[in-house]
Amino acid sequence: MRFTKKHIIALILVIGIAFFISAYKLPYYIYKPGDADALNPIVEVKDGYQSEGDMHLVTIRGGQATPVQYLWAKILPNQDILPLNEVRPEGVSEDEYFHAQLQMMENSQEASTVVAYEAANEDISIDYNGVYIVSVVEGMPAEEVLQMGDRIVGIDGSSIDESNDLIEYVENKQAGDTITVDVVRDKKEFEQEITLKKFPEMENKVGIGIQLVTDRSVEVDPEVNFSSGNIGGPSAGLMFSLEIYDQLSEEDLTKGYQIAGTGEVDYQGNVLRIGGVDKKVIAADQEGCDIFFAANNEEAENSNYEVALKTAEEIGTDMQIVPVQSFDDALQYLQNLGPS
Repeated sequence: MRFTKKHIIALILVIGIAFFISAYKLPYYIYKPGDADALNPIVEVKDGYQSEGDMHLVTIRGGQATPVQYLWAKILPNQDILPLNEVRPEGVSEDEYFHAQLQMMENSQEASTVVAYEAANEDISIDYNGVYIVSVVEGMPAEEVLQMGDRIVGIDGSSIDESNDLIEYVENKQAGDTITVDVVRDKKEFEQEITLKKFPEMENKVGIGIQLVTDRSVEVDPEVNFSSGNIGGPSAGLMFSLEIYDQLSEEDLTKGYQIAGTGEVDYQGNVLRIGGVDKKVIAADQEGCDIFFAANNEEAENSNYEVALKTAEEIGTDMQIVPVQSFDDALQYLQNLGPS
């Protein structure tokens, strides 16, 4: 067959269209059920005890949509399409967003370690070193003077130990007020004056436009190590803390069950609401899990527990959905559970 100029043009068009529908990034983000991985290979307490069952970390798959992925998400069940600016704030790059997610995962691992070791009465010490900036909001005052990775150690002459110290201090200020922050960057400390401003979409809230995590140094004995790879976000905190406690305890906390769940855990052991719990219930059911823990904030409409219970009914799973408000709630439930 002889190729003419028209054939070549047609071929170029076909290649261009194929590239567009498979690679062009739309301003939308797609969420769908991910995996429910056993935590034994991810969390390792030195000389920790082994269990008959498993704790599971449950994930959501997500990513910026291409045209073909967008169409599939419209057709297939259990996939959500969200505007990109509802997932990743305007002015935050994909790399910055990914870095922030990994930083939140590290913070989650640290919080779960503190909760589990304190509950198991094991050796633990905590030193506070200020707060790290994990992202800077475009158009806010911090954009010109602070950057991701900076450490804030003081504000207006007072030391800063935790992120809540800074947040609570700023909440009592007004737009137009000026604060002085003590910043450490590349091992050098300097002062920076910043004038507070209202957030564009939250007129009742003022700030400088940064997202923070507390910089703690946590030392434990026996040692614990995590290998979570590129999994990000804070929502594995509850399951991390249960897995660590299980490895620290001679008693088999799993009782032979496959146990999943989701929820951020803070340093006081409270289990906090997270997004995408319906996707995680589906992922845990597909893995054959027996029990699923979900945060139950009774004051909020559509708590994680309520959404998880509804999803479980819709997919017809035999998995037990268990409401928890704290690590202790989950721990007591498993301690009172009979063998599988």
